[in-house]
Amino acid sequence: MTFATAKVGAVVIDCHDPNALFAFWSSLTGVDKVQESPGFIFCTELPGNHIRLAFQQVPEDKVTKNRLHLDMGHEDPEAFITHVESLGGSRLGDRQIGDFHWTVLADPEGNEFCVSPLH
Repeated sequence: MTFATAKVGAVVIDCHDPNALFAFWSSLTGVDKVQESPGFIFCTELPGNHIRLAFQQVPEDKVTKNRLHLDMGHEDPEAFITHVESLGGSRLGDRQIGDFHWTVLADPEGNEFCVSPLH
């Protein structure tokens, strides 16, 4: 039997405070709220994509490294990193493979993501 491929509709981020994390990610990506219910926020599509972000409240803390993360590109990664830090995020480290370099960051609840120069 052949199945049709699935389309990714949203990347859901577990968190303690969906409103606070929405505010952080909205400032970085420009998304708005589409739907909100207790403990859950569903956002508009990321600009230029068909993928949405969503935030769901969970009781447990983040304990280990994410198994899935967002890779973001920016014209000025250092300015972007400064903005992330001003919003309560943090710089975790810089990485490089050959000529390609990126920075690992974390949102205020410790969820990792990366930024690299746009190509």
